Amino acid sequence: MHDAAALCAGGVHGLMLENYGDAPFHPGPVPPHVVADMAILAEEVREEFKLPLGINVLCNDSLASLGVAHAAGADFVRVNILIGARVTDQGLVHGNAHELLRERQRLGADSIAIFADIHVKHSTPIASEPTIEQEVIELIQRGGADAVIISGCVTETQTDPQELARVKAVAGPTPVVVGSGATPDQLETLMPDADAFIVGSWFKRNGETGSPIDSERVKAFVARVGQNGAGVAS
Repeated sequence: MHDAAALCAGGVHGLMLENYGDAPFHPGPVPPHVVADMAILAEEVREEFKLPLGINVLCNDSLASLGVAHAAGADFVRVNILIGARVTDQGLVHGNAHELLRERQRLGADSIAIFADIHVKHSTPIASEPTIEQEVIELIQRGGADAVIISGCVTETQTDPQELARVKAVAGPTPVVVGSGATPDQLETLMPDADAFIVGSWFKRNGETGSPIDSERVKAFVARVGQNGAGVAS
């Protein structure tokens, strides 16, 4: 709650709650207590801070993310692997768009947007990797993604501006989100093709992932982004 307050004081446009402290992550469904804990926390954040809220249950429990979002009245979920399969530090992780979209429909929760990663960080393909353009089209048209996230290869690494431009070129009206490595100094190269930024490490004290949020760093970043009209969630 202190981190959420610091983020809001810094001027972010949205919040995202994830069980980042649960590493090493489960490759499949998380234990029931994680879902319960996340739902309670999400409801408290939602009640206290009137900003769009996203849920990401790591490593890839999209059904839990949707359940938490539905229970707490959140606005979107992030799904690391929505379609296909990739090798991660948790092992082989499969997408389950077919289950997620049907569950969203069953719950009457179509207003909860699905933000889906492309070539998600900390993972590699199990076969020859499709082109970025092919994966974006599959993610949107067959996977049902409402927004596409592109990141660097691991946490804190910069998103490649050229790859970002390629994603934007084929995404059409679907928003494209930069998912890692964004700093104020890099915004000039990323802003032309980014509709929003998800920022974690850079907002922390001294830019260290495990540290508390530094609202002054948040303000500096948001001020630079605000000049160009994109959004920031953390």
